[in-house]
Amino acid sequence: MLHLLQTALGRLRLVGFLEGVSFLVLLLIAMPLKYLAGQPAAVRMVGMAHGLLFVLYVFLLIQNTIEHGWSWRKAALGFVASLVPLGTFWADRRLFRPTPS
Repeated sequence: MLHLLQTALGRLRLVGFLEGVSFLVLLLIAMPLKYLAGQPAAVRMVGMAHGLLFVLYVFLLIQNTIEHGWSWRKAALGFVASLVPLGTFWADRRLFRPTPS
């Protein structure tokens, strides 16, 4: 996994994975705990982590768009993917796979 941190694309893919997992944990675990069990602490903790990962994802998406000369369409798809559950996993498979040199 450390090899992912060596390139901007690798960092985007890693943060995208973590952002996607945090989104699912927020939706499927923390939110039900808050509204069904009356325990809002999980939403505060997971929500803060998810928010930080989301901002980092957007920053890395912009960085990669500039560095790799991606089209605005590809960048917009990457952004919209971050708003949809499981979207970052789709983006990793369809948009962010490194091209063979």
